[in-house]
Amino acid sequence: MPRVLISDKLSPAAVAIFRERGIEADVKTGLSPAELRAIIGEYDGLAVRSATKVTREVLEATPRLKVVGRAGIGVDNVDVTSATARGVVVMNTPFGNAITTAEHAIAMMFALARQLPEASASTKAGKWEKNRFMGVELFAKTLGLIGCGNIGGIVADRANGLKMKVIAFDPFLSEKRAVEIGVEKVELSELLARADFITLHAPMTEQTRNILSRENIARMKKGARLINCARGGLVDEVALAEALQSGHVAGAALDVFEVEPATDSPLFGLENVVCTPHLGAATNEAQENVALQVAEQMSDFLLTGAVSNAINMPSVTAEEAPRLKPYMELARLLGSMAGQLTAGQDDAIKAISIEYEGHAAELNRRPLTAAALAGVLTPQMGAVNMVNAPVLAKERGIDVAETILERRGEYQTLLTITVTTNQGQRSIAGTLLAENKPRLVAIKGIAVEADFAPHMLYVTNQDKPGFIGRFGTALAEAGINIGTLHLGRAAPGGDAICLVGLDGPMPEAVLAEVRRLPLVVHATPLSF
Repeated sequence: MPRVLISDKLSPAAVAIFRERGIEADVKTGLSPAELRAIIGEYDGLAVRSATKVTREVLEATPRLKVVGRAGIGVDNVDVTSATARGVVVMNTPFGNAITTAEHAIAMMFALARQLPEASASTKAGKWEKNRFMGVELFAKTLGLIGCGNIGGIVADRANGLKMKVIAFDPFLSEKRAVEIGVEKVELSELLARADFITLHAPMTEQTRNILSRENIARMKKGARLINCARGGLVDEVALAEALQSGHVAGAALDVFEVEPATDSPLFGLENVVCTPHLGAATNEAQENVALQVAEQMSDFLLTGAVSNAINMPSVTAEEAPRLKPYMELARLLGSMAGQLTAGQDDAIKAISIEYEGHAAELNRRPLTAAALAGVLTPQMGAVNMVNAPVLAKERGIDVAETILERRGEYQTLLTITVTTNQGQRSIAGTLLAENKPRLVAIKGIAVEADFAPHMLYVTNQDKPGFIGRFGTALAEAGINIGTLHLGRAAPGGDAICLVGLDGPMPEAVLAEVRRLPLVVHATPLSF
């Protein structure tokens, strides 16, 4: 039974989801880093909000952990790089609190435009300063969105309802999508120059960090107002404070800060600033939604292999998972064979190509490619899985290519994996038989039909009389039983392949004897 640790407070309904689906769920909140490291090795999954810090040290303490689920959007508290390197899937819940966060941005914009917090405090103090609090309308103003994903799109929808003109800067926003949600796509420089209000809805990455730098704040339209309900590190807070004091920026509303909890900031003493303590997702509905969503996602992954909203792995829906499973196993086995046959070469892998034909070409291929890469790289690098394989391939400069063949050949499904090194290319092809059983059909273009066995021996030999007799005798004298034997050749008298299924691992002494046999060119033990 899979086990999940819930280290931050989640809805009881979320805990119930784990248990109802047959997953043991332990709720242990408020753990110190040392306490978390001491127990995390007992769990397959870790569910967190923002309090728990999933550091490299935590991840190194658990070879068992398979998935970290963040109930919320941001994964700043999870070392995604270390998780990926260790093959741990990191999931978030990008939609559970989208409406709540978008509404908070709109609320902050209203509060800023009409100076509501200051006016409320003044009135409660017994003053009646009606002439002091002169606001501005949102009607017909230009709203600039920096980031226009899910939350930004919802903000755009609400702003269009307020009859604002909405412009957006987002490198990933297509022209078609911009038209659909009623925004004008612009470059950042144009947005800064035109927008009366600017809201931030971008994730924290190396590309977006400090996107509103001192220089970009200076480029903002004079008298503009800024709202940030995304991430604090997107804005240079010192430069913003100076711009507010000078009057270049008329006001700012911030729900997030560069350092949180924010107990001190150059922005706190300014009257034209509205601040809230990271309340973007703080509604009953949002907290319930993200908790339920992360429980469902983690349960699906641990029970069926379905992957939803993963930061570091291709998505696989619950419906796709059972259908993809045999194809992923075929890709892994073919990749493993190619990797084992390449592992003994002196030069590194330069490229890996995966060719899809037939039914496989119609599937979600990203998980299949990830499985193939994991198979190829494991013999050379050790602990490689679908999560870290694409990253490891990229780090090592390995070119990865997918080819889709629309033709219908001899097989309903055909996967061909080709590994390129300085010494040449080696290709392995396979298919699925009835009941989705993986089967090898070709090695280096030579037809060799064989089932995969846990232990096998691959031999390249000269196609001349006497080889099979000597080979069989050598194994028999060593007490090695041949479970299956499959032969193939390119042409009579040329290169030939012998693939043998064994009952157990091939002893080194027997392998050395096989390699000394006449006509044997190469012999490699395989394990699957």
